[in-house]
Parts: sequence; structure tokens; C-alpha cells
Amino acid sequence: MRRSFLRAAVAATALVGTGLGAGAASAADASPARTTSTPRTPDEVLRALAAGNRRWRTFQQRHPHETPAVRRSLASGQSPFAVVLGCVDSRVPPELVFDQGLGDLMTVRSAGEVLDEAVLGSIAYGALELDIPLILVLGHQSCGAVSAAVHADETGEELPAHIQYLADQIRPAIDHGQHGAARIDSTITRHVGMVRSRLAADRDLAERVATGRLAIAGARYELTTQRVHVLT
Repeated sequence: MRRSFLRAAVAATALVGTGLGAGAASAADASPARTTSTPRTPDEVLRALAAGNRRWRTFQQRHPHETPAVRRSLASGQSPFAVVLGCVDSRVPPELVFDQGLGDLMTVRSAGEVLDEAVLGSIAYGALELDIPLILVLGHQSCGAVSAAVHADETGEELPAHIQYLADQIRPAIDHGQHGAARIDSTITRHVGMVRSRLAADRDLAERVATGRLAIAGARYELTTQRVHVLT
């Protein structure tokens, strides 16, 4: 019942939106709505993301799925193939980093990929209601939220209230076996792993993982090379 209600609400919202721009047809309307098939399995999704990141870092971006036909087709529904939980950092927009277009990715962003109930609910909506086969936790080099958490841990400095919340969530991942910049860099990777583990422990998500309908992966984006690599 709950899921039926959610789907009905989304459909109703989409129908309201179809009135905008109606009748603004152009020659581009004759083009197909999408130029590539949608990845259906976790492995297919990872390959699609890797290919898009390759285009991005080699300056061969296609900026797919932006045509008028695609925009109109998306007014009646969506079927993104990946949920990407990323940082709010302005240098790491998932749609650009993976060279994807409208309707391809459901992106959830919080500083340092920190989880709270709103973030968890957003991710769960994608996986459970839209049947998205992959959740990717995307950390990145030189993360300011992680740097702030490490600094607060080392100095005991109290951060502004809302930022302190972020630091408190990241603190368990701090690598005290490292020092200086190496500690921050290691903590970035460790935190991605911890967030991934928390998502994998969620009962509803774990059920999907167990049946092969969902995979949860972690990855890092390197600002210096623009490369995304999956973390093991």
C-alpha cells in the first residue's frame, strides 16, 4: 500500500509537469528518446559508469540524454540506473564525473557522504521504489568535511553545531595510524568503506543484495586525475 501510494504520487506530479512547454516541438523531436540501452545489472552499471568516467577524464564527454525528446519522455516517469551518494563538494558533480545525462543517475549529496535519516530515506527510495540495481558511495580526494573532522579530533576544537555533527559522524573512520596529509587521505577511503558497510547492514537493502538485485559499492574520485576507482 505504501509503495503504491508513493508511485501514484510521483505519477501525479509528473502529469502536472507535462503541461510545461507543450507544443514546443522541433526537428529534434524525431530523434530517439535515448541513444543507449539502460544498464540492468550491477555489473552493467559499473561498466557504464567506468566508461563515462573515461570519457570525462579524457575530455571526450558526450553529455548524453539532454535532447528535447528525452526531456519530454522523462516528464512521465524515470528509471535511473544508479544511486550515487556523493559529497556536496562543487568539484565532484556525479553527472559530470560519469558523463551521464537526465534520468540516468539519482544523486544524493551530503558533506563527506554523511548518512542521516533523510539521506538514508533518499537512497532507500531509489533502491526499493525505483528498483535501482547499484548504490555507489563516492568519496573524493581532498574532502573538506574529512579534513575538518580530522582537525577537530587532533585539536579538540569545537566546530559550529551543524558542522560538528558531520565531524562526529566521520570521526570513527579516522586513521590514527597515519599522520598529516596521509591521515586525511586514508580517512577519506576508510569513511567510504564505513558508509558502504552501514548501507549494506540496512535490513531492506541487505535483502536486495542477498538476492542479487542490488549491489552497494564504494569508490573514490581523484581531483588530480579526474579518475574514479572502485574501492575493494
